[in-house]
Amino acid sequence: MIVQFGSALIELVLGDITTQEVDAIVNAANSFLAGGGGVDGAIHDAAGPEIIKELARRYPDGCPTGSAVATSAGLLAAQFIFHAVGPVWEGGGKKESQLLQSAYETCLDLAEQNRCRSVAFPSISTGVYRYPVDLAGEIALRTVATRLESTQQIKLVRFVLFDQGTFGCYSRILETMLV
Repeated sequence: MIVQFGSALIELVLGDITTQEVDAIVNAANSFLAGGGGVDGAIHDAAGPEIIKELARRYPDGCPTGSAVATSAGLLAAQFIFHAVGPVWEGGGKKESQLLQSAYETCLDLAEQNRCRSVAFPSISTGVYRYPVDLAGEIALRTVATRLESTQQIKLVRFVLFDQGTFGCYSRILETMLV
């Protein structure tokens, strides 16, 4: 599914984020930037061991929840990896929505600062961090669409979704945004 916002596109695909040919890939990282499972583990495995060394060297104190940092992309086709730290879902009363929105916004800021024209995002925080996919998808898509209405730099934001349920949820949300 592809939809235009401003002069840019939002695309939803079912697949593997590590194989995307974009300027930047977003990693759903932990605040220690220490690698982990899920998307984080897959990206580190595909990018190679230099990324974890670069993170330790450049960001020894990690990254706060709701923010992101940039590294090179190692063995990936992308130029950059943006390591975004989304919130752990604790019921919605601990500013999770603001922190998740901020993680997406920080990645979009990094994309503009690094002159990226294309970015691939996973569904941040919806795996082991248990953020409900419908709520996370709404935040992700609205945050990105709002930014794309006002930027000339970014031309494509691709959401690379790992399973059919997440893809379907994001597709339904995107369709409601067109009405």
